[in-house]
Amino acid sequence: MKQDNVFVQLHCSIQYRVIKENADDAFYELQNPREQIQAYVFDVVRAHVPRMTLDEVFEQKSDVAQAVLEELEKVMGAYGYNIEHILMVDIIPDPYVRSAMNEINAAQRMQLASVYKGEAEKILQVKKAEAEAEAKYLGGVGVARQRQAITDGLRENILNFSDKIEGTSAKEVMDLIMVTQYFDTIKDLGNSSKNTTVFIPHGPGHVRDIGEQIRNGMMQGASAQLMDQ
Repeated sequence: MKQDNVFVQLHCSIQYRVIKENADDAFYELQNPREQIQAYVFDVVRAHVPRMTLDEVFEQKSDVAQAVLEELEKVMGAYGYNIEHILMVDIIPDPYVRSAMNEINAAQRMQLASVYKGEAEKILQVKKAEAEAEAKYLGGVGVARQRQAITDGLRENILNFSDKIEGTSAKEVMDLIMVTQYFDTIKDLGNSSKNTTVFIPHGPGHVRDIGEQIRNGMMQGASAQLMDQ
């Protein structure tokens, strides 16, 4: 093959028969019809295949077979033979060429596999990021609902306490709740299995300071919202 500078073997299968009306010509005109047909096949193949690339030979082997069939019908018909079919049974390149073709095919498939693997990893990363974002969002919603529930519970406790015990203000009730929460927190820290040393100001007076800080923060937040509006 001149195009690719490689050698290739073509195995052909030829089906032919003697034309009944020209049986005498078929018997007397040719001494060895098999060798004659083989010579014409070699001639046609050598004329067509060298102008093609190796890939074209594999893709267009039916065209080569058709060219051989047309030439044989034209020549062998005069000798009383009818060419029925020609099949390109096999195309065998040089062993080194076959090895190179297999390596090229393997490299292409590996490249394609790498692309698919990269796309799969990309999808996993995207889905993981989406899941983390959704988890953080739901966590934030949960914390907000928890704080809202705490706020609603405190409001309800303050109102109930003020209604049942006359003469108490909302501030006094809030201070009492803060003291209770403070001691509950100290108790939880003491009962924890993973105790750590925590240095905090201790005493009921400090609870009042914490309450003042919370109320000031809430008032500042409310003022900021009014200014934004």
